[in-house]
Amino acid sequence: MEKKTTINTIVQPGETKRVTEFQRFRRVFFGRAVVIFGFVIILILFFTAIFAPLLAPYDPYEIDMANALQTPGITHWLGTDEIGRDVLSRLIYGTRTSLMVGVVAVGVAVAIGVTLGLISGYFGRWLDSIIMRFIDALMSIPGMVLALVFAAILGGGLINIMIAVGISMMPTYCRLMRGQVLSIKSFDFILAAHSLGSSDSRIMLRHIAPNCLPPLIVLVTLQLGMAILIEAGLSFIGVGISPPEAAWGSMVNSGYSFLDMNPVLSFAPGLSIMLVVLAFNLVGDGLRDALDPRLRGIL
Repeated sequence: MEKKTTINTIVQPGETKRVTEFQRFRRVFFGRAVVIFGFVIILILFFTAIFAPLLAPYDPYEIDMANALQTPGITHWLGTDEIGRDVLSRLIYGTRTSLMVGVVAVGVAVAIGVTLGLISGYFGRWLDSIIMRFIDALMSIPGMVLALVFAAILGGGLINIMIAVGISMMPTYCRLMRGQVLSIKSFDFILAAHSLGSSDSRIMLRHIAPNCLPPLIVLVTLQLGMAILIEAGLSFIGVGISPPEAAWGSMVNSGYSFLDMNPVLSFAPGLSIMLVVLAFNLVGDGLRDALDPRLRGIL
């Protein structure tokens, strides 16, 4: 009977700890109004991107020269652009483009940067020197300029822009992953895995990589907004996503010449870019606080 009671005592604290950990994360993450605001904006972004065909009142690519440069009204809530396309419809479809660029570009950056950082930090020596000198060379160039270079090499278009933005953001992930690996690989459980004969690939993928996830998750959230901002900048200067594709950066650029007639043409996509980038930064800040191990047991 005593042995059975001991087993129950061991199981119950474990279950209580999992519930408490989730509650702690939820309390810290949603503990600030600005984080909730950012989270709601991101939910609206995903909802708009998924249901864009249902939400858009017009075809975003339909040209109607007879109604070009209309000011906001009942028929067109945000007016029309220089060739008669509905601005609101293009703004809604632009969420798809921005979200796709952010997710795919960050995915490319994570895939390349995390792999290089894991290899560099784990094996070290000459391999670490080669990879890090390459990363240092890339980091010496501003991210926007680096994206511009790769965009010029690869050419315009949605796919090439996503790759160019992803490569320009890759060095940050490589640096972060390398630092995490250098810290974790000296822990006792890694030494124990070596002594048990585990292969290098198993140690890297099963023991080291999972323990590097929290800071990577925070960085991914923060740089989703940065990827959208870089794409908007490239589209604004004409080397990004080209018309007739609905993209916020190109919408700002095309509306710039008509600010005196209909400033909404530029202000609406510009405000959308600002809100989305701000929302991702706020959520990333909230995730950083919620995943910070120094807060465990405090809140």
